[in-house]
Amino acid sequence: MLGLSTSGHVHPRRHVTVGTLGSLLIMVGSWGVGWLPSNQLSWFAHSTILNPLRVETSGVISCAVAMMLGCLLLIRSWLRLGQDLRLPTLRIPPSSIVSGEPHVHARRYLSHAMIAWMAPLMLAFPIFSRDVYSYLAQGRVLHTGLNPYEHGVSSLSGWFMQGADSIWAESPSPYGPLFLLMARGIWVVTGGVPEAAILIFRLITVSGLVLCWWAVPRLARRFGSNQEWALWVAVLNPLTAFYLMAGVHNDSLMTGLLLAGFLLIGAGRDRWGASTAGLVLIGVSIAIKPLTVLTLPFAGLLMLYRPGQARVRYRHRAAAWVWCLVVVGAVMTVAGAVSGLWFGWIPAMLTSGDAAFPYAPFGLLGLGFGWLVDVVLNTGLRPVADVVYTLGTAASLGLVAYLALRRRVINPLVSTALALTVTILLAPIIQPWYVLWVIPIYAVTRVWRGTMEWQSWTVYLMVVALAVVGVIDQVSVAQWIPILLVRGIILVVGVAGMVYLVLFDRATACLFPFRRDARQAMRRREPPSELTTTRESE
Repeated sequence: MLGLSTSGHVHPRRHVTVGTLGSLLIMVGSWGVGWLPSNQLSWFAHSTILNPLRVETSGVISCAVAMMLGCLLLIRSWLRLGQDLRLPTLRIPPSSIVSGEPHVHARRYLSHAMIAWMAPLMLAFPIFSRDVYSYLAQGRVLHTGLNPYEHGVSSLSGWFMQGADSIWAESPSPYGPLFLLMARGIWVVTGGVPEAAILIFRLITVSGLVLCWWAVPRLARRFGSNQEWALWVAVLNPLTAFYLMAGVHNDSLMTGLLLAGFLLIGAGRDRWGASTAGLVLIGVSIAIKPLTVLTLPFAGLLMLYRPGQARVRYRHRAAAWVWCLVVVGAVMTVAGAVSGLWFGWIPAMLTSGDAAFPYAPFGLLGLGFGWLVDVVLNTGLRPVADVVYTLGTAASLGLVAYLALRRRVINPLVSTALALTVTILLAPIIQPWYVLWVIPIYAVTRVWRGTMEWQSWTVYLMVVALAVVGVIDQVSVAQWIPILLVRGIILVVGVAGMVYLVLFDRATACLFPFRRDARQAMRRREPPSELTTTRESE
C-alpha cells in the first residue's frame, strides 16, 4: 500500500520520491520553455540538440505541461510529507494517524527531501524569472568600467541578446555593491557563457539555502516554534524550489545571511561578540540586497530583548543602534570601496524599478489616482502616481519607526516580519518570491500558531496559486509559436490541478476550508471523516 507499511507506520520517503519525480519533470520542462539567451557564447543557443523541445510546437506544449504537472506534483508531495511527519498546523487524515509518537526521524526526511528536490533544478534552465541574466549583465557593466547604479544594462552592446528582461534595461541596479562585485567576478570567470554563469549563481543560491537550513530550526527553538515545521514551511517550501533555485535569485543569500545574523545576536554583555558577528552578517546581507537595511532597528532591539521583557530603556536602544550603524557602516564602506561603487546603492534603492510597469495593488492604486487627477487637471499620470508611491514609502518607514520606538517592546523578529510585510504591500511592484523574505521570520516565532487555521491554509493556497501563475507568466516561447495557445493549455492544466488539490484530493482537501465537512472539522478541530480514504486510493 502506498505510504503505509504492513506494520502501520507511515513512509515519508514515498513522498520524497514522488516529489523528486516532480522536480525532474520541472527540469525537463525547462529545457523546452525555460529562458535561454540567443548569443554566440551560449552552449545551447547555437546547438540543435534541443530543437525538438524548443522549436516544435508539440515539444513546447509538452514541456510546458510537464513543468506545470511537476510543480503540482511537488506541491502535493510537500503537503503529504508534512502530514506524514505529523507536523503541527497540518490536518492529518485519520487513515494517516498511527499510534505512538510522531516520527522521530522527521529532520532526516526533510533533509533528504531538500537535497532530492533541489538537485535536479541545478540543471534546469532559468524559469519563473530571468533575473539571473540581469545579474550577469550588471556584472558586465561593472567590468566595463561603468557604474551599474548610473547605467542600465542597455548601455552594453548587444545587451538584448544576453537574456536580460527589457523592462529593466534603463533601471539602476537594485543590488548591493558586494553582489555586483560577485556578478563581475562570475562574468570574468565564465567569460560571459550564460550556462556556466547560471551554475555559479545557483551555487550562491545553495549557500543561502544552507544558511537558512542552519538558522531556521535554531531560531525556532529560541523563540518557541516547532523546529521541523519551521524548516518544512519556510525552507522546504516549493516556492523556494521554484523561485529561488529554479529562478536563480539572490534573495536566498540575502535571507540566509539575515537569519544567521539574527541567530547570533543576543542580549547581555556576554553576547556582544556574537552580536557583533551577527551584525556583520546583516551588513553583508545589505551588501547583497539593500532592502534589509530596514531590519537594522530590530537587530539593535534584539541585542537587548529578552522573552517576557516588556520595556527597554531608550538610552540602551540608542547605544545599540549606534553600534549597529558603526558595524554595518564599516561593512558597507569596505564593500563600497572594494567595488568602487561606494554608497551609490542608496539613491538607486529609491529609484530602481521606475522603468517597470507597477502591477502590485498599491502600484495600480497609484496609477488609478494619477489617471483621475490627469482627467481633471491634465497633470499627466506618472507625477501623481509617484506622489502616491512616495507616501507608501513614508508609511513603511513610519511603521518601522513606530515598531522600533514603541514603549512596550514586542519580539524584534515579529517587528521585522511586520515591517517587511507592509513594505512589500505598499511597494508599486511585487514579485512572487518576496513572500519568501517573511515566511521564515514568521515561522520561527510563535505568532504563527496551529490554532489559527487561516494562517496555514492561506499559505498552502498561496503556494499553489503562485506556482500556477509563475508557470503561465514565465514561459519562454519562440515567436513563431502562438504563446496564447501555450498559456491557455497550461492555464487549464494548472487550474484543474489546483482545484483537485484544494477540493477533491481526499488527502489534501482537509487542509482547506472550502468544503463544508472541512469547515466543520476545523471548528471541531477533528479530521473530517468524508475526506479520508485508504492509502491505496492515493
